[in-house]
Amino acid sequence: MALSAHLEELNNKHTQLDGKIQAELQHPAPDNVRITALKKKKLQLKEKIIHYRSS
Repeated sequence: MALSAHLEELNNKHTQLDGKIQAELQHPAPDNVRITALKKKKLQLKEKIIHYRSS
């Protein structure tokens, strides 16, 4: 897989996670454990994106 395609896929996943976090925050009683897990995954993706861009 080309680096640009891989970066695009990571960016898409990052955006999807952001949407899931926002959706969970809109619930009357948001699940803080789920939000924390989603944020952790989002941060891991961001770190991968930064790593690949700096390579």
